[in-house]
Amino acid sequence: MSFEHPNRNNESMIDVERDIMSRPSERNTTNLDLQRMKMILDIMGHPEQSFRVIHITGTNGKGSTARMAEAICRAYGMRTGLYTSPHLEHVNERIAIDGQQLSDDDFVDTWDQIKDLVAMVDMKMEELDKPKMSFFEVLTAMAIWKFADAPVDVAIVEVGMGGRWDATNVLDADAAIIGPVDMDHMAWLGNTVEQIASEKVGIIKPGCTAVIGRQPHEEAVMPIIEEAAKQNHANLVRDGIEAEVVIRIPAVGGQVVTLRTPNGTYAEVPVAKFGEHQAHNALAALCAAEVVIPVNGALDGDLVAEALSTVKIPGRIEQIRTSPTIILDGGHNVNAAESLRAAIEENYDFQQLVGVIAMMGDKQVEEYLGVLEPLLSHVIVTENSWRDRVMPAEDLKKIAERVFGAERVTCVPELPDAIQEAVNMVDADDELGVGYGHGVLICGSFTTAGDARLMLEEKVNPDLKKPKSERVFQEAVEPEPRKDQDEADLDFESDANPDFDINDFGSVGPDLAENEDTDVSEDAADTERADDASSDGVR
Repeated sequence: MSFEHPNRNNESMIDVERDIMSRPSERNTTNLDLQRMKMILDIMGHPEQSFRVIHITGTNGKGSTARMAEAICRAYGMRTGLYTSPHLEHVNERIAIDGQQLSDDDFVDTWDQIKDLVAMVDMKMEELDKPKMSFFEVLTAMAIWKFADAPVDVAIVEVGMGGRWDATNVLDADAAIIGPVDMDHMAWLGNTVEQIASEKVGIIKPGCTAVIGRQPHEEAVMPIIEEAAKQNHANLVRDGIEAEVVIRIPAVGGQVVTLRTPNGTYAEVPVAKFGEHQAHNALAALCAAEVVIPVNGALDGDLVAEALSTVKIPGRIEQIRTSPTIILDGGHNVNAAESLRAAIEENYDFQQLVGVIAMMGDKQVEEYLGVLEPLLSHVIVTENSWRDRVMPAEDLKKIAERVFGAERVTCVPELPDAIQEAVNMVDADDELGVGYGHGVLICGSFTTAGDARLMLEEKVNPDLKKPKSERVFQEAVEPEPRKDQDEADLDFESDANPDFDINDFGSVGPDLAENEDTDVSEDAADTERADDASSDGVR
């Protein structure tokens, strides 16, 4: 399938992104069926049949679990494909081979190989008066094609949203993981946990092993899961019954856990992530890995430990700097907030923690803030780059004042300014100047986490990267004004994961225009942008 020289035509990555993202939004315009995906796989010759599959859904924890399962499989010498969403900075983050995301050239090359096949599906859909393939469907097809081309032994695939009608559900899972099912994306999945669970159990396929994580609404959700498993003659592995987290001890950089699976007990396994929820994500990942790794009985404990001790998950309770401590988290629902709070309370000793929060308008905003209220000394409400979905800062301020009280809420509409204000605030109270006990938590959306990551890693305000002793407080750079969007542009703003974000088209902030590529990206973001397909750390 592949060319000897990837991107031999020297195409621009941003042009390819724009080409793909000019497609209809899966959330709003695509019929709820898998017709387009089944057709493209037929045309491709069913490449998905060449590898084993771990398929992962759930309201939170998908991305973390996927990366853990991939690391375990790779530690055993298996070639792995990883497909996750949303991305934080660049779209090629979503597709990885053997732990390495696709390069720009490989991404472009993959699109070149399948775009004519996509056009054939589009033509047939036009004849049937149906929408052409959506962005998320095309990206899923690219991932499957690339996995077969590598070729990989096992693909670890995270759903975009839901399960039953998700583009990834053309795959027949060997192991189907269902993480915690809770309230999120109600406009698309249903207004009750029962309805949401009914969508997510769609990934349980005949004869597979269904690995079921802890359920916050167990009485409502488990009967639905168990019935789906029964109908598909699936082997059930339930957290707390067939598998369990036996012991969990917080440690530097994460925790040490003892995990019991149907095949054995793994003692004192280091997990390089904070939070009880990550111990249970590791358990689910291990149970699924046991299904696809060709070994009888328990896996090698040293290999499992090596794998889980090295997993990094950007944007999921991610400490991005010290002095002061700055933590990023993309979680955006109540269950995610609960996990975030528990992890911070267990692993940090903050005397002062200032929250910088930007959220989408369709989330349970007041409930999310209510969970974090005991954790935060002050909250700065702001806006992220996804202007069409983000809650206006003034509206978020009104809700936050009901939760925190007006004296604990500051409104700073531009995110770079908000981050700087938070840093100034904790620096002012840090008498020793070492950052200990003083921190900033940037959270509320994967778009927010992705924007902040770019700002702190690159140069919207390079002063933010310096320790306090070297820091000069400067006014943050004003973002360039955004151009008005017409109705066609609005189709680009979403995919199967409602937390898809503007960073699919590049960076935020005018000072990144010094670089030619990011200059193009900024222009693209203004004219043709499109959430995750997380998603997760806590998701």
